[in-house]
Parts: sequence; structure tokens; C-alpha cells
Amino acid sequence: MASMRTATRIFPSLAARPFQAAVRRASTIPGRGLQRGGRRRRGGGSEALKLLGVGAFSAAAYYAYDASSGVAKEQPVPNVVIPKAEVEFEQAEKAQGSSQNRQIKSSIEKPGVFAWGSNVGRVVAPDSKETTIKRPRRIAALDGQLLRDLQLDRDLGVAVTEKGDVLQWGTAFWGEKATATELTATMTGKDIIKVALSKDRVIALSSGGTVYSLPASQSDQQLAAMSSGTTVSTSQPAWWRRILWNSGSTSMPPSSFRIMTPALSWGERVVDVRGGLEHCLLLTSAGRVFSAVSSLVSYPARGQLGLPGVTWETRPKGPLDQPHEVPGLCGIAVSKIAAGDHHSLVLSKDGRVFAFGDNAAGQLGVPVQPSVPFVAQPVELPMQKLYEADGLSEKTRLARPPRVTSIAAGGANSFFTVDAEALVDSPGSSDAAKLQRKTIADTWACGSGLYGNLGTGKWTHISANGPSKVKALSGLAEYSEARGKTVPIGPASLAVGATHAGAVLGNATHVSAPSSTEPSWGSEVLWWGGNEFYQLGTGRRNNECEPVHIGQLEAAAAELKKPNAEMTGQRERLELLPRATVRLGERGKGRKVSTQQHIVCGRFVSAVYLST
Repeated sequence: MASMRTATRIFPSLAARPFQAAVRRASTIPGRGLQRGGRRRRGGGSEALKLLGVGAFSAAAYYAYDASSGVAKEQPVPNVVIPKAEVEFEQAEKAQGSSQNRQIKSSIEKPGVFAWGSNVGRVVAPDSKETTIKRPRRIAALDGQLLRDLQLDRDLGVAVTEKGDVLQWGTAFWGEKATATELTATMTGKDIIKVALSKDRVIALSSGGTVYSLPASQSDQQLAAMSSGTTVSTSQPAWWRRILWNSGSTSMPPSSFRIMTPALSWGERVVDVRGGLEHCLLLTSAGRVFSAVSSLVSYPARGQLGLPGVTWETRPKGPLDQPHEVPGLCGIAVSKIAAGDHHSLVLSKDGRVFAFGDNAAGQLGVPVQPSVPFVAQPVELPMQKLYEADGLSEKTRLARPPRVTSIAAGGANSFFTVDAEALVDSPGSSDAAKLQRKTIADTWACGSGLYGNLGTGKWTHISANGPSKVKALSGLAEYSEARGKTVPIGPASLAVGATHAGAVLGNATHVSAPSSTEPSWGSEVLWWGGNEFYQLGTGRRNNECEPVHIGQLEAAAAELKKPNAEMTGQRERLELLPRATVRLGERGKGRKVSTQQHIVCGRFVSAVYLST
């Protein structure tokens, strides 16, 4: 103790210096309060003991022992000057340097399209010979561009520019042996707002409601344009041309595209188009649904047209691709449509879902019957039975029927987001009058799950008994400062490919001006399903049966070079720019636009783009 007192007398700073680990600091990062100090360096905890040892040794050194008298005599303490230590404490991360801010700022200053996954068809990276792209990579030809729509397949890419022109690329467009890398404008001046892909054609919708059908292949487009008013070569398949262009005619139309707009009422127009491999759905402003053949390779014979009894042999007279209204939906006001490879989904304005088409994997949401592989008549999904079978407790029951808010489909899968209002007993009360109303936002999935593409955490081959809840996207909630209470959140949008899917959450977001010091944060994004061609963007090849985060877009390549790259990528996870009015360009010096980032899931490929 004497040595300790002497040491503190010689080194006064030892008595008053606190340990850094006990110091708390305020954080400027959103959602974080007071936090403990920075990480302690290895061996840092022994510095005080080292100083104590030095002090004790020094004190003992100045007590000289007089051997002649046998008495220890205290010697005068020399004037030792100890240099003041420069202690640098960890600083709170600046808002402008946070991961969220960097992503939002980058998406505004440098717009573009990021793509990854299979590059066999040279869609993800047109100028690269790599067969797979493991991490998000910019498509150089689309740098600085905002798009109206983007649809990708392994072998075909189709983009709609800000002006409404259609761009195509990929081996399905150029040809298998072609060496081209340029994106080609195949339809201009039509003010296109949306496109859908089939096996061999592109269905395009204009702002005025006109529906066009365009060959996916460049050679087919050239042949169609060159054959105007002439007889088709006998070396080309004649049966589909005779049926497609008109009964008995062997002449091609005067352009490479066809108009397939259905006959509508006065003031009614087509507002949405969705496509499968062989069919497409058209939604009108009056809530009516039409279906049509969209491929010349094979006829849609699995009920996906919603026309009972219609096969190749019994098809209606007239052009093959003429649209027909789905009779089972007459009188039902429809708000949304979706299409998988061989099935169709329809959402009514009152929150009901109708499905028809192939049901071999249970993608219609109804039990699988081997003797009935498809359903040609639209059937309504019993959503309330899903909650009854989900095991609601005796103290919890539905206050109203569940309401489906959105639908999505792709491959052999279907997804539904549902808002349900439950009555929950108050803690310690059995009075029915004191039941609390609780709104729940859930996500349900059905169909094939062999690659984990259901997102339920299980490798289910088929949904034999109906949809299953995606727990990672269900029951989510966050506190709303504007409403002063906890509110449910669910997917704001879903993108579904052949074997994988992605979801953009509807969480709270904030976008500040580039010159502002306020923090920005965007929409959370999750991915799941097949990953054989790195289409999930995790940088690994294993499939994921539950939704996972991936690293941010711009820093993906740089993060791989850092130690613990995988951990860093997961911590600084991808967030997307929500709908906002911003100024593009560096430091917000460009033009002012209303824009938003979207995700795309195609056959073994994924992408993120900035829309108008």
C-alpha cells in the first residue's frame, strides 16, 4: 500500500484516470442510443499495472539503506517530467459516412443498373465472357440511365428507356454464335411503359394502352420487316404464320411487331401486362382481365389462359394471339395480376385471390390432385382457412376476414401478402369488451420449394396442402414516430424468378439532401431460393431456404478484398432508394426527378435498377 501511495504521489494521473471501457458516448447513428466506448486494444488493460510497477520500483529505489546505522533514510525525489499521454478516443460514426448514407448518395449521384447471376446468355455482363457473375456489377451501357421497366432472362434482356424506347440484348436476341455486345433499340417512338417476356416474344404496353407483340430474336424481327407484302419462304415454319397473321394468309405484316390490344369499351384501356412462358395477362382500367397466347413455340395448354375446354384443336377462330376475356372473372373488379411460367393469379379490389393454370407443384394455393394437374377455371383461395389451420389460440381470433394486399408469381411459385386483424385478450383480463385489436402483416407462399424458393425455412418439394407462411416476412413491426405507435410492416414489393425470389420491405425510410448532415436510410431487401448461378448475390453458391441480406451494391467488389469480407458484407447490407424526389448527379447538381430503386428476378439472374 505504501508503494501504491508513493506511486500515485509521483504519478497523480493514475488516481483519476477512468478505464475507457467505462466511458459512454452518444451515437448519431439512427436508432442507437448511448453506447460504450471503442474496442480495447490487445494488452491495453495492463498499461495501468505497468505504470504501477514502474512507480513502485522508483519509490523503492529512493529509499536508501544505511548499513552503518541500520536505518533506512529517505532520499530526495528527483524532479521527473512525465510527458502527457495523448489519448485518442473512438469517435462516433459521422452520418455522411454511414453505410446507409453511402448507398443512398451513390444511387442518386451515379444511377445505373446492377446485375448478377448466370451470364451464359451474356445478359448480366454483355461485354464479358464469364459464365457467372458472383456479385452485383454495373451494366456499362446503362450507366447514368433511369428506366421505365427492366425484365431479364438468362438469355434475353429487355429495358424500357426513360423516353419509352425498347432495348434488347443477349444471345436470344443476337444469336447463339454472335459476338455482339451492344444494346439495340428495337422499338422507338411508341412510348412504352412496361414489358413482359415469353419464350420467344416480348409483350410491350404503351402509355396509351396499346399492346404490342415483338419477336425476341433479331433475325425474326428482320425477317418480319423484310417480308412485308411478300410470300413467306417455304424454309420457315408456315403453320404458325398462317394462324398468327390471319386465317389463310401467308403474308407478314408491314412491321416487325404486332398489335394485340383487345376490343374495349369507350374510355377503357389496358393498364398492366404480365407474362408467362406461353401466355400473358392483360388488365384494363375497368378491372377486366384478358388472356392471350404469347409464344409461337408451344401452345398454352395447362389452363393458364382461364378458358375452359380450349386446346390447340379447339382454339377460337382468328389470329392465334388475339386476347380473350377470362369468363370466370366477369363481374369481379380486379386490381392486380401476376403470372408464373404456366399459371395465373388475380387479385380483386376487395382483397380476394383467384388462380388458374398449372397446379402440379401446388402453385395455385389449392391442394394438389395428381388426377387433376391443372385448373382452367379461376378458383378463389380460402385465405381465412389458412389462419384457422395456422393455429390461432383460444384467446386470439380474427376480427375480420383476411385481406390480400398484393400478389406475385414466377416459375412454379406464388406469393401473397395479407393484412389480418386479430382480437387479442388483454393481459389479466377475460372481459370480451376489453379485447385488443392487432393488425398483422403476413406473407404466404406456395408451389415448388426444392431450391428453398418458398422462403419458409424448409426444402419442400411441393405445396401439397396449400400455402405456407413465410415467417421471416410475417409479423414484422416497427415504431412509427409519425403515428406514435408500433405499426406492422411487410413486403412493399416482391420479385419472383424461376427458382429464386426477393422482397423489398415497406419499412420507414428517409432521404436527405446530398448537402444535408441528416442521415438517410432506405428500404431493406432480402433474397432467398436457388443460388446455383450466384443469382442471390451472396457471393456463395449455396441455396437459401430463408430470406437473407446481401452486401451493398457499389462496395461489393471492394469488400471482398478486406479481412472478414463476408462479415463486413452482411453488416453493411443492401438498402434501396425509396420513392423520392431528388436531384441527380454529384452533390445534387443535376436535374430533378422522382425516382425509386427496384429489384428484378429472372431465370437465374437478378438486378437492381433506378426507375422513373
